[in-house]
Amino acid sequence: MLDAAFERVSMPLANAFTIARGTQETAENVVVRITDDDGTTGVGAAAPSPHYGETAATVEAVLPELLSVVEAVGDPHAGQRIERERQAVVADNPAAHAAVDIALHDLAAKRLEVPLYRQWGLDPEATPKTSFTIGLDATDRMREKAAEAVAAGHDVLKVKLGTDRDREIVAAIRQAAPEVRLRVDANEAWTPREAVRRIDALDDHGVEFVEQPVPAENPDGLRYVYERSALPIAADESCVTLSDVPAVADRADIANIKLMKCGGPGAAKRLLHAARAHGLEVMLGCMIETNAAIAAACHLAPLLDYADLDGSLLLDSDPYAGVPIDGDGIHLSALADDGRAGTGARQRD
Repeated sequence: MLDAAFERVSMPLANAFTIARGTQETAENVVVRITDDDGTTGVGAAAPSPHYGETAATVEAVLPELLSVVEAVGDPHAGQRIERERQAVVADNPAAHAAVDIALHDLAAKRLEVPLYRQWGLDPEATPKTSFTIGLDATDRMREKAAEAVAAGHDVLKVKLGTDRDREIVAAIRQAAPEVRLRVDANEAWTPREAVRRIDALDDHGVEFVEQPVPAENPDGLRYVYERSALPIAADESCVTLSDVPAVADRADIANIKLMKCGGPGAAKRLLHAARAHGLEVMLGCMIETNAAIAAACHLAPLLDYADLDGSLLLDSDPYAGVPIDGDGIHLSALADDGRAGTGARQRD
């Protein structure tokens, strides 16, 4: 037998976080707990995005139906059956599904008394470093944030763009952080021709790749940019679910997968393998999330080329601890060293 519950948590950000679509000062997540007869609890969380049609309220509205499936099946190891029956009662709402799927993966691994990466047979030493994101702000402030990130030990930065001063911003970041690996994300802000021009200008600043240069609603525009770009292109908003993978394979170099877009760790693994089969490199990204969600994503890190799992690092305070993440990497092996099973997410005292 399983018993499930959920609650909304509102978490202030360390700094207001701005991208081309708007500004966020707090993160509203919905935490799910699933407990078995022995009192072992699996924890997960939803970090819904209005851009994909979800809010904390919509997550709370569908969770009773999703969790009733979990309680009726009653076995956290019956993931395939639970997922099939969850999809039958709620076909969409991927962040809500992700919260449930994360909690079930956490509980199943805890019952086996192993960290999740060990249950999956993954190498904890094969994790790429995560990038740390610099949100849009005044150019001088973005320069300061980059310098602060480097001082904190981060040597992979992702810079948000989508303004009329994008080249100025990147030049300022590079001045403040000359040695970092640098990535940029336009969040759909450019037209195709504009994207090609701006990417040409960025090529002189040692940028690794450009994420989502044009709107997802313009797949031909994405192909136009991909065919003419001086830099690799990562598809984020254009790559949401499994069926999107073949559609972006001829118009991007990298697929950016997120648990909150696709529905949880189970779905993310399918996307990862599909992306590889289509010749794409793979990045795992996130929303601004509590460690109750980010921790599960960290266990997929050994399968990645790139990680962008800094969501919890952008919070001023997080009620949950998770997998240790810092400028040196994603430290999955620390869980086994500490004797922690599951995803490693736990409520702080």
